Amino acid sequence: MNLLLLAVAPVMAIILYVYFQDKYEKEPKGLLLVSFILGAIVSILIVTVIYLFTGNFIPLTDEYSIWQQFIQAFIVVALSEEFSKYIIVKYFAQPRKAFNEPYDGIVYAVMVSMGFACTENIMYVLEGGYETAILRAFTAVPAHATFGILMGYYMGKAKFANNRFILNMIGLVVAVLFHGAYDFFLFIRFIPGISIGAFASLVIAIILSKKAIKKHQDRSVFKT
Repeated sequence: MNLLLLAVAPVMAIILYVYFQDKYEKEPKGLLLVSFILGAIVSILIVTVIYLFTGNFIPLTDEYSIWQQFIQAFIVVALSEEFSKYIIVKYFAQPRKAFNEPYDGIVYAVMVSMGFACTENIMYVLEGGYETAILRAFTAVPAHATFGILMGYYMGKAKFANNRFILNMIGLVVAVLFHGAYDFFLFIRFIPGISIGAFASLVIAIILSKKAIKKHQDRSVFKT
């Protein structure tokens, strides 16, 4: 039970942080809950199906190949996981009437991302124990949050723009790039000290995420 709480706690902390940053017009709790559940279940299922496909067609045959690890990080993992989240935000959240300002893109994308991160974190923590729980609370879980914020920033803009497709795609691509970079530096751990690149990319993503939140807060149509 303690391990389960440790796995869920950082997810809930991030959800509350992003929720209370929605200062001017909060989203219906029911839609947020459904978004979270879709991320926790449907997104995981989508990724599993994609993994079955990519595992056969893009296998990792040499774990010491930088190129193969690059493909694994950016295509097999990052693209499939972020695409699974993107699909839910695009077709469930974005069309909703409650999605009525750009910041809502961040809120819903984070809810979906945290649903995904919650399921993933529970699996890793139950297998890896307390050290894994503490490490992931400050790395993998916040990383998923930043990917969601950066994707949601552009998807929030897209809802109210004429070039919706382009902005949506930018959101997906930016999330994939940061996710891929984070994983890539972890995957090539056979190069001593290279994992610092993962933490550097996470720090950059956190800084950009805070700026993205501030920009949408300042542009809120409900701000008085």
